[in-house]
Amino acid sequence: MPPIEIQQQQMQQANQQMALPNQSGASISLSMLIDFIVQRTYHDLTVLSELLPRKTDMERKIEIYNFAARTRQLFIRLLALVKWANSASKVDKSTLIMSFLDKQSMLFIETADMLTKMARETLVQARLPSFHIPAAVEVLTTGSYNRLPLCIKENLVKPDPILPQEVDATLARLNQVIQHRLVTGNLLPQLKKFKIDKGRVTFNVPNEFSVSLTMMGDGNDVPWRLLDIDILVEDKETGDGKALVHTLQVNYIHGLIQRRLVNTNQQSALCEVYNCLHYFCQSLQLEVLYTQTLRLCRDRLDDNIHVEEYVVGNKLTVSYWRELSNSKDGNKSEMRYRITIQADSSNSLSVFHFPSTSLGTKDSEAKVREKTELAVKMLSMERLLVHTVYFRSVARLTDIQSEFKSFMKDADCNLQGTTAILTIPILNPCLRAEQIHITVDTHTGRYHCHVPKHQDCPIMTEMQTALNTDHSKLPELVSELRYWIIKRRCEKTLQHLPATAKERLPIIASSAHPATKIGRHKMFVQLHRHSNVILIVGFKSKDSNPNEMEYTFYLVTIKHISIDESSADEQSIDGSTNGSTSTNNSGNTNQSTAEMPKMFLRVLTMIEFDTFVATHGSGTNIVKNDDISLKRKLGPEGFFLPPNKQAKTIYPAYFIPELAHVVAMCDEKLPFISLAEEFSKRNIPHSGLQNEAHASSLVLNLLTLPSPFDITIHTTAPEKSPEKNKIDKAADAPKTNQYEKQLFLQSFVTKSIYNALMKRLLSISIRTQVNKTNLPRVWLLELIFFSTPLQSTHYKEQGQRRAVYFQYEMLNSESVGKTVDLMLNDWMKIALLYALVHEFAELYNADKYNLKNIVTIKSHNYTSLMLQYGLQKEYCVNIEWCNETKQFQMIFTGNNLHVNPHSLLKDQLQCHLNTHHNLAQIVHILNETYQPLYSIGKLPIIPQLGTSNAKIPVLSFCIIPQSPTLLRIVFQGTYCLEIRLRGGGLVSIRDGAYSRFDRINVVMDIIPTQGLKGFLSKYVDENAVYRRRSQSEDDNPPSPIPQMDETQWTSSHRGGPASPRDSGLRFAAPQTPPSTSNPHTPASPHPVQHQTQQQHPNFNMTSPPTHIPHPSPGFMPPSSPLNQPSPMTMSPGPNLYIQGHADSPFSQMSPAAASAWPGSPGMPRPSPRPPGQSPDHKSQMTPHHSRILPARSWAGAIPTLLTQEAFETLCKPCALMGIPGPDMSPLERFLGCVFMKRQLQRIVKESNFVQSQAVEPGVILFRVEGLQCQVFSNPEHMQSLHVKITPAIEMKPQYQWNPDDLLTLETYFELKVAAPPYRQSSLYGFARLFNVPPYILKDLIQIIRLELKPDLCKSMGLHFSAQLSLRATFSQLPIIPLGAPSVVNTKNKLLFFLELTRISDQPLPPYPIIMLPLIYDMFTNVLTLAERRDANTPMIIMQAVSLQLRKFNEKRGTNTGETSLYAAVLDLLANLSFPMPGANTMVPNLPNQGVIGPNQGPFMPPQMQQQMAPQMNQMNPQMNPMDMPQAPPHMMNQMNMGMNMGGPNE
Repeated sequence: MPPIEIQQQQMQQANQQMALPNQSGASISLSMLIDFIVQRTYHDLTVLSELLPRKTDMERKIEIYNFAARTRQLFIRLLALVKWANSASKVDKSTLIMSFLDKQSMLFIETADMLTKMARETLVQARLPSFHIPAAVEVLTTGSYNRLPLCIKENLVKPDPILPQEVDATLARLNQVIQHRLVTGNLLPQLKKFKIDKGRVTFNVPNEFSVSLTMMGDGNDVPWRLLDIDILVEDKETGDGKALVHTLQVNYIHGLIQRRLVNTNQQSALCEVYNCLHYFCQSLQLEVLYTQTLRLCRDRLDDNIHVEEYVVGNKLTVSYWRELSNSKDGNKSEMRYRITIQADSSNSLSVFHFPSTSLGTKDSEAKVREKTELAVKMLSMERLLVHTVYFRSVARLTDIQSEFKSFMKDADCNLQGTTAILTIPILNPCLRAEQIHITVDTHTGRYHCHVPKHQDCPIMTEMQTALNTDHSKLPELVSELRYWIIKRRCEKTLQHLPATAKERLPIIASSAHPATKIGRHKMFVQLHRHSNVILIVGFKSKDSNPNEMEYTFYLVTIKHISIDESSADEQSIDGSTNGSTSTNNSGNTNQSTAEMPKMFLRVLTMIEFDTFVATHGSGTNIVKNDDISLKRKLGPEGFFLPPNKQAKTIYPAYFIPELAHVVAMCDEKLPFISLAEEFSKRNIPHSGLQNEAHASSLVLNLLTLPSPFDITIHTTAPEKSPEKNKIDKAADAPKTNQYEKQLFLQSFVTKSIYNALMKRLLSISIRTQVNKTNLPRVWLLELIFFSTPLQSTHYKEQGQRRAVYFQYEMLNSESVGKTVDLMLNDWMKIALLYALVHEFAELYNADKYNLKNIVTIKSHNYTSLMLQYGLQKEYCVNIEWCNETKQFQMIFTGNNLHVNPHSLLKDQLQCHLNTHHNLAQIVHILNETYQPLYSIGKLPIIPQLGTSNAKIPVLSFCIIPQSPTLLRIVFQGTYCLEIRLRGGGLVSIRDGAYSRFDRINVVMDIIPTQGLKGFLSKYVDENAVYRRRSQSEDDNPPSPIPQMDETQWTSSHRGGPASPRDSGLRFAAPQTPPSTSNPHTPASPHPVQHQTQQQHPNFNMTSPPTHIPHPSPGFMPPSSPLNQPSPMTMSPGPNLYIQGHADSPFSQMSPAAASAWPGSPGMPRPSPRPPGQSPDHKSQMTPHHSRILPARSWAGAIPTLLTQEAFETLCKPCALMGIPGPDMSPLERFLGCVFMKRQLQRIVKESNFVQSQAVEPGVILFRVEGLQCQVFSNPEHMQSLHVKITPAIEMKPQYQWNPDDLLTLETYFELKVAAPPYRQSSLYGFARLFNVPPYILKDLIQIIRLELKPDLCKSMGLHFSAQLSLRATFSQLPIIPLGAPSVVNTKNKLLFFLELTRISDQPLPPYPIIMLPLIYDMFTNVLTLAERRDANTPMIIMQAVSLQLRKFNEKRGTNTGETSLYAAVLDLLANLSFPMPGANTMVPNLPNQGVIGPNQGPFMPPQMQQQMAPQMNQMNPQMNPMDMPQAPPHMMNQMNMGMNMGGPNE
């Protein structure tokens, strides 16, 4: 024993020592430490945020500082710890080694201490026992020890096991013994279920226990041995799966039963086992039920159940539905509803219900017993209560069902559902959701009733009270509920109809009115579209079947009145008298009734509908009542029994078809009735409202319609009133206009035309229609006509029946007059168009007028007329009457490629049609004018900037129609042409700057077009003009007029030039001019005293009379103008005869000698140039040797006749031979040249050039330093400008000009300056080139030669091509304003812009254009780049150009013998290179500003442009600041700095 104590002590000490290192080396994870630190910081910050608001500002700062310092120290320590943790692995290993060594050292020390203690204390007193020598000798000699005690063998050594065969034999024998004992002994019936297996018998009593027994021998006196007991009682609801009996309790019962088996007679031993276990299990079952009941009372049911009595192991009594008992204090307990569960010694638990009389029939009692016993076996008190309450509820509902059937004979009540629900239908048919649902409250046993569809029904509260107290009120409440549901059905039925159902309305009527006799149960239906009509629906139950309803309908017309308008004897339909009316009537009688709100509705008339007639139309099938009665059986009292199944109906039960039908009928027929009454008021006969075939719809047929004159009279008929004489005089003007309208309609739509229209009208029908988009209904007016006067080509208009439809919005009954007015306006629209077509049809169908070849009738549907015209009938015009504007409207449409040219004259043609009402004349106008208008449509109308003002865009051509045959065309807001479209394929053109009434006066803001007559004469085809005029004169020969002598003629025309309107005047024959006159000068109509007057019968005026001879305004004198009448006249006018002059070179040429190509001049004419002069005008100018007449500025005012082919050539864009550029019309080129010449004259005058008087008209002569310039138009076509530059006679020898240089300058003017788009800034820039010294101008000419000949740059090996810019573009901002001349010269400096373009034969990506602002210093002979100091300037290009120019200046040295301008530019074109970002080659790179092309530069703001005029005067004092906007001050200073200092590289 002592060694054992020492060992235990040593182990305890060792364990304590092992625990010491763990305690000393306690650790924590780094993540947890960081979490602690963050939580602490957050906690401190939260506390700080809560406490700081209460402290002062200084205290807050101190606290915040302390918090920041404390937190900073904490996180610094954490940072140090984290950095130290990187090498913590080595420290951990060292720590483990040290702890292990300390442990070993501790073990050695403890061992030495223990050995020392043992030697000094324990071993001193220790003694060994005497040695067992015999045992040692036996072990050593025999090797075994046989002297051990026998108890060791018996207790420790196991005997040998028996064999499996012996085990099977023994168990089989034991089974036989057990079976013999059971057969010979007393066995209870409850133990009949047993099983013998493996030597044991097992008895199983369901829901109680299971026990196993065996026998220890085969003797009769051997007792049973109890092996196992299993209690089968479980609490599945509150037990949570745990065993109800503890193991100790089972062991106690096991011992108790075993003792009783030993001490009891073996014949009845098994009975003792059953009695003991059965009693215990039943007691346990009662305890479980009792526990469940207490938990139900505590958790859910509260006081609804109560444990009346509980005897342990005997019985349990529970009461429920305590509110239905007479008392709650225990008295009369036999009336309480309760359940008693009692134990039975021979059977399972028994259940008893009290009172037993309320369970119903015997079958129901048997079902109750079966269900409750099953619930007891399952040990569920809740199931027992549920089944009991269910059967109790069924019994109570059966009683109340009998109560309902006592006063509802045909009620088809239904009692069903797991939770018993009694459904009682109160209507037939009736939805299940509309039936009364009666249930019994499972907790209290009281009745509950409701209607599922109407949860808010106020009657159900009273019915529920009656069910639980007084059943005598049920019949009345059911009847009220029936009517209440019918009212809800009315509301549901009218949900999607234009009506609203209301239970009450403030309707009043006299006491004797039939409306007050309607029953108490009724509904008021307000129709949305008819505010003066109300439908009253009365309800009444059928006597044969109270569940079925009869409906009575009353249509009531009402009037909205105020309370002052009602009388004392009137009362509300609901029965309450209007007692407040008399009081209000006795008040202020002078108060206007209009000020009072009209809240009451007075009954005017009332109509009772026959329900059968209202719901059965002509197409409704009638079902006999006999067929219905055969399908239902009669009851014993004569009532119909309810059907077995609810009959299927067409409509749902909540839908009342009679009400919906009547409301729909009223809503559909009332508008027709109002419309028919309105027609009757206007004396328009109709057939009344009728049903169409098969009752498909309603229709109102009109017998006739009034004429437009009658419609106007009815519309404007004054109402008779006593205040008629007080009308203001200002109202007379509308009456006058209306009277004129009536006269127009009476004269336009005559009686014969109206009768013809009525003969074609077959029927007039009015119907209603509903759109597919569910919009409100519309009126549909149908007019059926027989064919049309004009046969159209439309595929839908080939039959004889033509239907015309109009739709109108259906308004309320008060606005039905507006609908009738719209219908009559559409009828007037048809009548007016028919009157227009009626007259045209006669001319159209007549072959002699040839209208069928001119136009085609594409469509005529009585509301519109569509005509097709043109060569291919590709243009259309739609003509119809507009009721809003009260006039005919014309809509022109073209084809897919072209717009209708008559769209320009829409207003004029429309006005002409509404003035003259002559459709044939319109057709002739369209036919004669569409070709010239098509030509005019080819003129560009795009706005252009920079033509006259750089800020304001100006239209190229502005077309201004004046009349159907007269137009004005304005070119760039400066020049105007008046074009008159004449008949016979002719067009007359005159200068619109002159007044048509007085040719001396000029129209304001319009400038006369110089040379217009000469230009137009080149397109005159005299042969065609004479041919057309002669064809017209063959049918309409002119009438002769008497001859006038010379004095009469001169005295009548002394006042001045005649007006072109006097086309009917006739004069004497013109005198032949002398042989030396110009053959193209028109002959004067004035007689000459020294010549013989030619005797011609008649001729038109060819020129205005005057005493002063007038020359031609241009190079080519115009041909004789011809006056042509309007195409509206049937005759083009008298023929014109011209006699050739005897000494004229054209006297022997016939008119047929004109050129063959269209649009060419009438006949060849001699050129105004001398023989041998080249057409390009490059030779020196020589004067013409022709007769010069004095100026005649108004020659263009005389109309010039052109054929339509010539006019097409004049307006059609084409290319001009020898002049590159876009295709432009000859007219635009001519006007552009005239515009440029006028601008050049102004520039010459402003530039102080020496201007000379030109010999030829239209030629501009001016002189500059050493040069003489002559600008003129091309005499062949007058569509281009040319300049002839010759050296002056007084030119110094050192300034002699090379003819090739002058030719280059002339070509540059023709191709670049006076070329489209004809901008005056280019002329300004070109004129400034002459202000520089001649030696500089020569260098500029060399640069211009490079621009005109791009191939020269390639041959010279240049990398860039150069182009001189004359006009500022976007790329030249902000040095030069937009649109200003880009050439600026001062006394010693010249600023110009050079545009560089990359030259490359290979297909490279498109490179931007480089625009370089260059400054040439005339004193230093140095070319530099203008410096721009804005941030967006591309420095890479500026540096490259500046560097190249610097290299050239250094290389040139001080040699000033020649100008370096051209040489520097040539070097720049040959050697300029700079790297492009992102590329490896040396190519130009352009940014977004400064030197980029015109499409990429910035736009100059208007404020900057307004500051440019004052600064440019510093550079050129001769420049007019108003003509050209200048640069802003800061930019002008930069440019001046570059000019004064020689540029950045100097």
